[in-house]
Parts: sequence; C-alpha cells; structure tokens
Amino acid sequence: MSPRSSMAEAERTRTRIVRAAVDEASRLGLEGLTVGSLARRLGMSKAGLVGPFGSREQLLEAALEHSGKIFWSAVIEPLADLPPGRSRLERLIAAWVDYLADCPFPGGCFVTAASSELDGRPGPLRDRLRSTVTSSRERLAAEVAAAQAELPGPHRPPEEVVTTLIGLSMAANQEIQLLEDPSAPTRAREAMRHAAGLDR
Repeated sequence: MSPRSSMAEAERTRTRIVRAAVDEASRLGLEGLTVGSLARRLGMSKAGLVGPFGSREQLLEAALEHSGKIFWSAVIEPLADLPPGRSRLERLIAAWVDYLADCPFPGGCFVTAASSELDGRPGPLRDRLRSTVTSSRERLAAEVAAAQAELPGPHRPPEEVVTTLIGLSMAANQEIQLLEDPSAPTRAREAMRHAAGLDR
C-alpha cells in the first residue's frame, strides 16, 4: 500500500470512528460513551479505536467538533447565497427548526444534550463546548442585528433575542424528542419568528 493510500485509509478509519462516537454519545451522553462499547460496535480493538486520537478525551473532543460541523452543514451553509438581513434570518430559523424536527442525531440536538451534561463539569471538553457555543451566539447576534436593520423598531438588544431563540430551540428539542409532540416544530418556528420580530 502506498503512503498516500495508507493515509487515506487512516483518515477513513478516523472518520468512521468519529461518526460512530457521535451517534453513541448522542444516545448515552459524552461521559457515557465508553471505549469498550464503541470498539465492540465497530469490531475494533480498544487500542485501534483510541490510537488515531491519542486518548479517549481527544476522541470525545473530535466527536463534539464533528457534531458542530453537522449542524453547520444543515443550518448555516444553505444560507451562503443570502446577504445578512431579514430574509437570511428567516431562512436560518426555518433551517434550525427543520434540523431539530428531522435531527441527524439519534438522541436529538447534540449541543443541547452536551450543554446540559457538561455545564457543571469543568475540563477541556466543557471548555471546547463553551467556545463553540460562544462563537455560535456571537454569530447569531450578528444575524439578528442585520435583520433588525431592515425591520420596523423598536428592537430588543440582539443578545437578548439570541437568549430567547436558543431557549425556544431547547424547548422545541425537548418537545420533539421527549414529548414526541408533532406540533412542536410549527409552534417553535412561529415562536422564534415572533421573538426575532419577523412577524411584523
């Protein structure tokens, strides 16, 4: 096998492990994911599973990073053709609710679950999640501010709107996953549009 083929195979193995780790952590929580159970699921040795990452902690960090990429691909990338403003925020909210309603993770929104799990557990994993969430909140505040520039006032501060939108998305995730309420996505979409001032 050539060095290039060997590297490609190693990357495929790493990707396969990360995807399985995301699925497993979505169901069991990041701390509930064990190397042994994941190795058995993938038909690998524990050493072979952890080897590409260096440690279980780094594998969990890779899973957390991958979950963020999935959200980005589903919700943010489709907005690339729109300039910041009202239409873009409307599309963002619609894509966000669609992501919650037809979630790519078995256990629902990964970041919502990880936030509840890690908020009181200091450490590198919590630090990584905090950085991701902070960056996402700042980006969302910028989207809200751009939309407000095209909407009739008065406006609530963008950061306050962001807090409301995230709270509504977490409530929607619970209603969809735990309560299995088929009306939750429609209700969430309307509530989030109202919170952002898009129904004016």
